[in-house]
Amino acid sequence: MRLVPAALWTWGSVLCGLLGGAAGGIAAALVSATVLITGLMLARTAPRAARYRSGLLAAGGCAVAAAVLITVHASALEQNPLRAAAERGSAAEVRVRLTDDPRPLQQAGFGGQAGGATRMLVPVTLVEAVAGDGRWSLGGRMVLLTPAEGWQGLLPGQEVSAQGLLAPAQRSDLTVAALRVRGPPTEVTAPSWWQTAAGGLRDGLRDASARALDPAPAGLLPGLAVGDTRNQAPEVEQDFRTAGLTHLTAVSGANLTLIAGTVLLLLRFARADPRAAAVLAGVALVGFVILARPSPSVLRAAVMGGVVLLALALGRARSAVPALAAAVLALLLIDPALAVDAGFALSVAASGALVLLGPPWVAALRARGTPAGVAEALVVPVAAALATAPLIAGLGGQVSLVSVVANLLAAPAVAPATVLGVLAAVLSPLSPDAAQACAWLAGPAVRWLVEIADRAAAVPGGTVPWPEGLTGSLLLAGVLLVLVLLARHRRIRALLVAVLLGLMLVLVPTRVVPPGWPPSGWAMVACDVGQGDALVLATGVPGRVVVVDAGPEDGPIDACLDRLGVRGISLLLVSHLHADHMGGIAGAMRDRPTSGVAVGPVHDAGWTMRTIAAAAAAAGAPVVELVAGRTLAWPALRIDVLGPVHPPRSVDADDGTAVNDTSLVLRASTPAGTVLLTGDVELAAQADLLASGVDLRADVLKVPHHGSRYTSVAFLRAVRPRAALVSVGAGNTYRHPNPALMEILAGSGVQVRRTDQAGDTAVVAAPDADRDGRPDLALVTRGDPMPSPRRSGGSR
Repeated sequence: MRLVPAALWTWGSVLCGLLGGAAGGIAAALVSATVLITGLMLARTAPRAARYRSGLLAAGGCAVAAAVLITVHASALEQNPLRAAAERGSAAEVRVRLTDDPRPLQQAGFGGQAGGATRMLVPVTLVEAVAGDGRWSLGGRMVLLTPAEGWQGLLPGQEVSAQGLLAPAQRSDLTVAALRVRGPPTEVTAPSWWQTAAGGLRDGLRDASARALDPAPAGLLPGLAVGDTRNQAPEVEQDFRTAGLTHLTAVSGANLTLIAGTVLLLLRFARADPRAAAVLAGVALVGFVILARPSPSVLRAAVMGGVVLLALALGRARSAVPALAAAVLALLLIDPALAVDAGFALSVAASGALVLLGPPWVAALRARGTPAGVAEALVVPVAAALATAPLIAGLGGQVSLVSVVANLLAAPAVAPATVLGVLAAVLSPLSPDAAQACAWLAGPAVRWLVEIADRAAAVPGGTVPWPEGLTGSLLLAGVLLVLVLLARHRRIRALLVAVLLGLMLVLVPTRVVPPGWPPSGWAMVACDVGQGDALVLATGVPGRVVVVDAGPEDGPIDACLDRLGVRGISLLLVSHLHADHMGGIAGAMRDRPTSGVAVGPVHDAGWTMRTIAAAAAAAGAPVVELVAGRTLAWPALRIDVLGPVHPPRSVDADDGTAVNDTSLVLRASTPAGTVLLTGDVELAAQADLLASGVDLRADVLKVPHHGSRYTSVAFLRAVRPRAALVSVGAGNTYRHPNPALMEILAGSGVQVRRTDQAGDTAVVAAPDADRDGRPDLALVTRGDPMPSPRRSGGSR
């Protein structure tokens, strides 16, 4: 146990050097040496403290050594000539060696640009660099931001040359610089035979999954089994993140423990010699590391998984704690950058919870009559979720209310899916049919995981805001520690259970279904879908609606329609072919019968139109064209198509303004009054509407183009709205909405509601009429708007 404080102290020393540079490392070394010398002197003079002398020597010695080591690394980084070139943004040519697989960077579509993995993040080690007049043969970490073409199939260990612009590193993990690469790699060396073999097995698993399963589970199974997330759908990835199940899509100690533990269990069942069984289990562990690629993250997981496996195999849970501490010490000394790696911290926390909390909690449940196996199945996900919750809260700025339940429900499916997935990979070179059969057998478990993530992510209010960073982590850790300590006392435990039940009965329903939402008699709702448009109109038929635009992604519009209780879509209209208006079309139609999909008169063949056609075909909905002068009617809704007035035959998809001006302009008559839906029309299209003489007056205006500055005062005067809705995303990079436009609307006495501030906003009919004889209306907001994303989508 003396290694535990040594590991923690060493971790702190390394952090000081990483975050504070060479000065921080020197300070950590001086403080550690002072504490060590003072402690040893006190131990010599105080007999009672003598027994702590060896532990203090181990902890302080490791901390001093780590501080000296990180100081050397930090000094070398500060003197690296490429770092100065990166500060200047110089052009550079580099020769590098890949240290991990290229990672696809998913991004939402914007304007006429399709979303997806168009860029790659490639971790590398420098071999040689040329920048300006300098040429250096030097080492050091580096990351490349590259196009997908030419980089996707590269393997760790390959050397390549690349050209681009240098940029300063954004993380304190000893990375020298980043390089924005312009094109494909050159002078690519051949990969090693074992990396090629591992790549073949991974490709075999991916192919078997694609043949045997639907797209969502087919993309998840390779990630679950061997950490290959290249075919994983962005929607599934987001659902797993929201539900607190992200660890299932990355290789962790749990994967390695499952594989080696399965081998060990089978060998014990066959009455194999314990030593032979241990050796073969170790071979399985090494083989899985090769299959999952021996990147730093996989090696870290191998050490953590090996620690847990060793403890379980030897039946000595207490020995796992010093073994875990020794593993942390070794890894930090070999690779100090792991001290700021979130995955490393999560692995340590989860492994520590399993070896510290697991055995006593299992014993307590067994003593109360819980069957063997069930106790372990309950304890493992709960202990891991509680131990990692503070770190996740500090990293994401939120606390999930559904993660523990989601992990409990997912736990039974993880083992069979992982083992069958690995077996499919191993069999794929020998028999593709056998590999496909294994993938098919894993199908029910993988589909269950997809369903759990989807349902958990769809729970409104499933996460609550929390302070970010170290403060948030320490705060939640303190709260959980107090609760655990209080729960040790029987009377206080009963009180805590009563309080938690009361909070669940009072707060959870209000988070899942906020009081008054959806408001009675709503006629239209502007859904908060981030930087995009999505509007829902009531038809007068319960559960049936008309949807105008679907936002940039599937999840937000799907959740909004769920909150409104929508069971079917009478018509889904796409105002124009930009990603932030049609990217979520599949999510809108998911499990909702759709009578038809409508587009405007300008729909050049492109990825947006192909996406709409494919989603409509999958839902069995015909695609129809709407032009000015067309009228659509339902029992409580009438829609008149006003524009585009002069649609061109075609537009340049790269001209954002031209595409915006092809937006369908609709006037909807509802029990709450008239609503003018304007898509993203800009000045030219607004001028065409004014010149046409069409009646633009409306009670409610959906402000064009997320409140951009390209809205004319003459257009606003023609509409004369009483209320205005701005569909806009928090923290968007386009500075929408325009402050001057908002001042004009407010100065005219118009009620303005923004989805980035108010969340979903409903237009509700009021029983009284105003002085002009028009029906009165009210704007009801749901609150809880979507948080600001790291990167904002939207139309140009």
